[in-house]
Amino acid sequence: MKQFLITTAGVFAGLVLFLVGVPFLLIVMAAGAAKPEPVPAHAVLNLDLRDPLTDQDPNNPFAAFGRRSMSVMSVIQTLRKAETDNKVAGVLIRLPEGGVEPAAADEIRLAIKRFRAAGKPVYAHSQGLYPSGMITSTYMLGASADQLWMQPGSSFQAVGLSREDIFFKGFFDKYGVKAQYEQRYEYKNAVNPYLYNDYTAAHKESELSWMGSVYRTNVATAAVDRRQNPMALTKTLEAGPYLAEDAQKVGLIDKVGQVKEAQDAILAKAGAGAKLVDFDDYLRASRDGSGSGPIIAVVEAEGPIVTGHDGTANPFSGGSTVYSDDISKAIYDAAENKDVKAIVFRVNSPGGSDTASEQILAAVRAAKAAGKPVVISMGTYAASGGYWISSEASAIVAEPTTLTGSIGVYGGKFDLGPALAKFGVDVRQTTVGGDYAGAFGMGREFSPADRAAFAGWMDRIYANFVARVAEGRKLSPDRVRQIAKGRVWTGAQARQLGLVDEIGGFYQAVDKAKALADIKGEARLRRMTPQASPFQAFERALGVSATSVRTLAAAAWIMGDPRAQSLLDQMAATRMGGAGATVLAPRMAH
Repeated sequence: MKQFLITTAGVFAGLVLFLVGVPFLLIVMAAGAAKPEPVPAHAVLNLDLRDPLTDQDPNNPFAAFGRRSMSVMSVIQTLRKAETDNKVAGVLIRLPEGGVEPAAADEIRLAIKRFRAAGKPVYAHSQGLYPSGMITSTYMLGASADQLWMQPGSSFQAVGLSREDIFFKGFFDKYGVKAQYEQRYEYKNAVNPYLYNDYTAAHKESELSWMGSVYRTNVATAAVDRRQNPMALTKTLEAGPYLAEDAQKVGLIDKVGQVKEAQDAILAKAGAGAKLVDFDDYLRASRDGSGSGPIIAVVEAEGPIVTGHDGTANPFSGGSTVYSDDISKAIYDAAENKDVKAIVFRVNSPGGSDTASEQILAAVRAAKAAGKPVVISMGTYAASGGYWISSEASAIVAEPTTLTGSIGVYGGKFDLGPALAKFGVDVRQTTVGGDYAGAFGMGREFSPADRAAFAGWMDRIYANFVARVAEGRKLSPDRVRQIAKGRVWTGAQARQLGLVDEIGGFYQAVDKAKALADIKGEARLRRMTPQASPFQAFERALGVSATSVRTLAAAAWIMGDPRAQSLLDQMAATRMGGAGATVLAPRMAH
């Protein structure tokens, strides 16, 4: 009787959830799975980079619901497909008014250059370039097109790079907040704004170093693409700002016109009957799982690195996090798959937990031990923990403006006791066991013994980091310590220091993996990044089990509900295809 009542209650609750939740789920799934319009015979792809740009596609099927976004990976893979598609005759790029992340701009530029090399035109249009973030990267990206257009009267302010940091030391002193942090070492400056009221010499040196490297790379690359002398282009840029008409006169852009005029121009170039096609529509229409040859697994990691697995309660969250359980499992799975001959590990992370990083690095070691080369493809960032997980790979490929290295560690706490006391709030602590048990209480400073113990722990973590890099990069520990100290390097700088093997993008990493695995001819890329199914995402959204969703859908199938039948069809397709086994691109360049 008890089991009967439990079952009845479950069915009743399930039916209520089904009436409310499943229609919602079906609407979301239908929105993402609607069959796109066929690609016309002469298509010009409209690539709008004004929308948010991530490095990788979200792993949650609902993460992009209700917001426009695109990933660098999807852009370069789609352009690779379009190169050989006879229906695609050109690309129009809409540039953002602010800065594109430097390494993202590098990656997309490489794809544009390949597309143009296939004999297909690329036009870029800007409604203004304003001094925000890495604005010279946006200009560099526009300069890679056949023609760079600007709207009449718009501003050209890509005259250099600027970065602003806020320092809180004076504020903390005024209110009695004490920031107590350990850094290994002077270039590990993430917490400097809490400790000082201005740049330290090392902090300023580090900022000027990587910013200068990015700036020089951007200008030199733009000069090559626009067939100008780098020094002359630098002088012209820095003489700005300009209006669009003036920028055209000094050779910074090619045309001044409204976006409609740029569209008409490239459509005319593409041939009679050419039509503009949204890049997203073409992306969905061009996906296929065809291809033959050995498999190269692609595992992607974007965001801060933490321990555990993705159990977020919000399936619509757009944030990215690298969960060590999920990523290490994906690498182990690829290592154990007899059809996989090599792994390309795409890393876009500013760092995170040392223990989470070590768990992922252990999986990289295991893959290599299984005879599967692991090649790192670095995105915008692969620093700190992002470099830790990369350090022992078979090879590392980075963009010239990737921010990497940061071989160091920091940690600590805020002592809020005096500040809270000013407002009548007292913090008291009770501990059991050793004295260090209460070391991280927010109501008091570290005792000398606490500080010494904490500093020793930080020293050991730093020593482990140095050892991993020395082993993976075949450098002496002394040499690693010289170039470490928390210093951030660009990919171009890291290549000279031996921290990176090659300069290039994702497909250069694929070529390197093919060479290391001795793969001849074509290879298939299989995305093995952990990815939640629609059922798992729905479970997180409503707090019900995926099994319950399947049961409800099956019941509705029996009752003849076509919405549920469609849901079960989707479930069957997911199960047959296997989790995370999406083929990205069927053709590889030699």
